[in-house]
Amino acid sequence: MSDLLPLFPLPNVVLFPNVFLPLHIFEPRYREMTADALAGDRMIGMVLLRPGWERDYEGRPPVYAIGCSGVITHVEQLPDGRYNLVLRGLDRFRIVHEDDERSYRRAIVESEPEWPLAGVDRQAIHDSRSKLESILARRIRSADTKVPAAMPDEDLVNALAQYLDLEPLEKQALLEQPSLLTRAASLVELLEMKLMMARTPGLSNVAH
Repeated sequence: MSDLLPLFPLPNVVLFPNVFLPLHIFEPRYREMTADALAGDRMIGMVLLRPGWERDYEGRPPVYAIGCSGVITHVEQLPDGRYNLVLRGLDRFRIVHEDDERSYRRAIVESEPEWPLAGVDRQAIHDSRSKLESILARRIRSADTKVPAAMPDEDLVNALAQYLDLEPLEKQALLEQPSLLTRAASLVELLEMKLMMARTPGLSNVAH
């Protein structure tokens, strides 16, 4: 990563490693961010805004410290200066210090590498994959929910964490898991809980 990573804070988007994210860039400060990234290493750090961001959106409202860097793989600049981008998630990072010299946010970050996987961990993730496929079949009940068999287990876990209809804070909690193994286990637990609550009317009210 470069010394100062551009930050793109959003209230409802969490990026995961090796997952693609389409973005539409229209605010002037983030157009500047995009132009600078394209002129450099094409890197952008996605971070989630903390609750209460609405009071200071035009400024620099608080964000969660853990985010995910992404590299711009596709770009389309529109005639009016807006951009359509596709980011590919790379690595988790932790914000160390923010810089305020530009109109957009930049930060010194440190990498948050995930724990390496041992052979037994890979088997555990493969077992989680089977559970996730079973849960999806029960939860969505659609013929097109079968995930591609060729997709590696690790990519599947991250793709589901990003693309499933989960609350932003739930996705942030999954991103903050220290390894793919714990992320897979947490995702299985989260989806099983949602299935149980859906089958039991009133349970969500009791839980609150």
